[in-house]
Amino acid sequence: MHRKQFNVGIIERKEREKAEMRRRIVDVAIQMFVEDGYEKVSIRNIADKIEYSPATIYLYYKDKDQLLYDVQTEAFATLATEFQQKVNSNEPFRRLEQLTHAYIEFSRNHPELYDLMFIIKAPMNAVMKEEKWMNGDPAYDALYHLMQECIDKKLVKFKDATIGTLSVWGFAHGLVSLHLRGRCSKVSRVSDEDMPGVVDEAIKEYLRMIKA
Repeated sequence: MHRKQFNVGIIERKEREKAEMRRRIVDVAIQMFVEDGYEKVSIRNIADKIEYSPATIYLYYKDKDQLLYDVQTEAFATLATEFQQKVNSNEPFRRLEQLTHAYIEFSRNHPELYDLMFIIKAPMNAVMKEEKWMNGDPAYDALYHLMQECIDKKLVKFKDATIGTLSVWGFAHGLVSLHLRGRCSKVSRVSDEDMPGVVDEAIKEYLRMIKA
């Protein structure tokens, strides 16, 4: 009996140590991806930062894409927290407005994370064979269920929740992506300082147009 408890204790300690190491790797990777950019960071760079050999990191992640996927998981947790804090109205369409603006605000406060989550392809290489994108599901589902509620209560012009969800997400993401990549100001001749206000007005007008 004591031997069995001893073995269980060893297993639990090893699992805890593995979780702590994975946590350390992800924390350092987030910092380096944000500060230096994903393309410039290598597994060796991350290993040097935490003072371990690259072989140690490869025990936890087979490549940089898989590591980035866990970094992406953390970024989505941050987005989910902001949704919880800022989307709180009792009225469904008002919540849709809050959610859309929270999404835009997140992209402004965390542009590097937004890039890792929604723009660069790399993390999706880790899930090419999977049926679902587990990182993105909660955020998508939050918008989808809210859209369905708005449709059920005849608050929006959409009849299909999937079409409505993709439309709102696509509009917001398009503006964010164009702005983050420096396209908006160059094409529209709106200054970088004025662009946030223009984006806010565009979102407001779009939401007005889809309201029933």
